[in-house]
Amino acid sequence: MSKRLQSKFKIERRLGANLSGRAKSSFNKRNYGPGQHGAERKKLTDYGTQLHAKQKFKGVYGNISEKQLRKYYAEAIRRKGDSSENLVGILETRLDSVVYRLKFVNSVYAARQFVNHGHVTVNGKRVNIPSYLVKPGDEIAVRPKAKEMAVVIEALAATDRNVPDYMTLDEKAMKGTFVRVPTFAEIPYASQMEPNLVIEFYSR
Repeated sequence: MSKRLQSKFKIERRLGANLSGRAKSSFNKRNYGPGQHGAERKKLTDYGTQLHAKQKFKGVYGNISEKQLRKYYAEAIRRKGDSSENLVGILETRLDSVVYRLKFVNSVYAARQFVNHGHVTVNGKRVNIPSYLVKPGDEIAVRPKAKEMAVVIEALAATDRNVPDYMTLDEKAMKGTFVRVPTFAEIPYASQMEPNLVIEFYSR
């Protein structure tokens, strides 16, 4: 399991953004980096700006490794169209991302664990791989035993975020459909994201 799971709020302070949008983020109280010299803000070079943008993406999507993100970059530039749009489209089709957007859990970190423990089905079949890529039209559902979990009930009842337009949710049945791959403008990021800089970082 990634160490980022234990230090997610420290990452937000280091990157200077509330990546999750959650009220309890420590960045809301201490909007400077962790450590003795955390309050110092240095001007970034072009490389530093690109690296910062890449690190924000890794933070937003929870436990994505460098190897995985580089793989998604390679796929994004292979596909036709805008590479930065392709990249965010791929990231949003990850099963853990979809589970989080459908409000089955309160964070992408919890979504990864939720999927790992086998609480989710895709088109009626159990899938326990967080990086599984969902396709348009796929139905994602909470398994019967997991529907009684407090974490799921609380997440669905929360009003701090909505299910995006590129998905549909049947809250009572605790299942949803991934309708289509979203554009960058449609994705409800809590902080400003710059996928074009991520593409530039890897294409150096």
